[in-house]
Amino acid sequence: MNTTRIEGTVATGFESVRDEFAAFVTETDGQTGSQLAAYHHGRLVVDLWAGDGTGPDTLTGVHSVTKGATTLVTALLVQDGLVDLDLPVARYWPEFGRAGKAAITVRDVMSHRSGVIGIPGGFTVEELVDERLVADRLAAEAPLWRPGTAHGYAGFTVGALLNEVVRRTTGQTIQEVYAERVREPYDLDFHLGLPEELEPRYRDIRPWTATPEQEAAFAAYSPNPDGIAGIGYNLGERGFTPETVMTFPNARIVRATGPASAGGVASARGIAKLYAATIGEVDGRAPLLKPETLTEFTTIHSTGTNLVTGDGSPFALGFEAKGLIHPFLSARAFGHTGSAGADGIADPLHGIAIGYTRSLAAFAFDAPERGRFAAAIAGAAAGLGGEES
Repeated sequence: MNTTRIEGTVATGFESVRDEFAAFVTETDGQTGSQLAAYHHGRLVVDLWAGDGTGPDTLTGVHSVTKGATTLVTALLVQDGLVDLDLPVARYWPEFGRAGKAAITVRDVMSHRSGVIGIPGGFTVEELVDERLVADRLAAEAPLWRPGTAHGYAGFTVGALLNEVVRRTTGQTIQEVYAERVREPYDLDFHLGLPEELEPRYRDIRPWTATPEQEAAFAAYSPNPDGIAGIGYNLGERGFTPETVMTFPNARIVRATGPASAGGVASARGIAKLYAATIGEVDGRAPLLKPETLTEFTTIHSTGTNLVTGDGSPFALGFEAKGLIHPFLSARAFGHTGSAGADGIADPLHGIAIGYTRSLAAFAFDAPERGRFAAAIAGAAAGLGGEES
C-alpha cells in the first residue's frame, strides 16, 4: 500500500487536480518525485509535490523544457526589433552561411525546419556545454535536408544556434539576457546556469527502471546513430546513450552553464510562473510578450512527420504546439516537454500556465501523466469561466 503523502495546496475549484495527482502518486508508489504547479490568470492555484526527498523548493533538471526559456528570450529580441525572423541567420552570423546554409532563416531554425540538427558521431557532454564550440561546428555542416521542406527536432543544438544569433546581436548570451530580463525581475525558480549556492536544492534525475522485456523493446526501436534521427538525438560514438540523455543535467558543468537547448534547472513553480508571466500579469508585472508577439510565436509552423522523432510532433516557433497535442487546450496553447518527464504549458485563451517536474525519468521518455494533469487543470479552469478573447 502506498503511503506517500501529497503535500501542498490547491485553490477552490481545483480540488480535482489534487485528486488526479494523488491517483498518479498511488499508481507509481510515490517513486517519481513529482511537483505540479499551475497559475490561472496570474494566480497560483495548484502547488503540489510528493515523493521521498521532494519538496516545494526542490530543483531538478528539466531537459528540453529549457527551450521554452530560450524561445522567450529570442521572442523578446524579435519584439524589440533586434532580430527579424525572416532574415537569414547568416545576416547576424556570417560564418553560418557556408555549406548551403546561406538562405536559412531564423524562422527556419526556430521551427526545426533548417536541416541543421547535429553532427555525425555526436557531441560529448563537455562539448555541449560550450555553445560557441557547438555553433562553430554546426556552421561548417551542410543541412541534412533541403531547408524549409520538412521538420526534424534539433533537440541538443537549436539552443546553440539561437545563442549565437543572440550573442552576435546583443553581445550577451541567452543565459545572460534571460537572467537580466526574465528570471531576476520575475523572481523565477527556473535557472539557465544554477548558482553554486543553490546546489543543495538540486535533486538528481534518476534513470528509469524497466523490465528486460521493456528494455529489449525499446532497444529495438533505437535509431541508426548515423541517420537523421540518430544525429538529431546526438547518438553515435561521442554522443549519448538513453541513460546519459536522462542524466545529462546531473553533471555540475551542465547545471553551471545551463546550455540553451536542454540544460535548465527548475521547480514546477518556476516553470509555471515563467509561462504565466509570458501570457499575463503576474505579481503586478506586465506580461513579457505583447499580444502580437505572442500570436507570432504560437502560430503553428511545423506539422506532419518529424524526421527525427518519427511522429507527428507539431511546432509553433520554438514552442511545441500544445493545442494540437492536447485537444482539451485551445489552438493557441504552447509550451515544451522535457525528455525525463518535465513539462511546461501555457494556454492564453483559458489563462492557464502549468509546470511539472519528476526526478525519476519516465520510461522511454514517455510521461503520460502530463496529459492527465493538464486535462484536470484545464477542466477546472473552464469550470470557473473567465476565458479571454
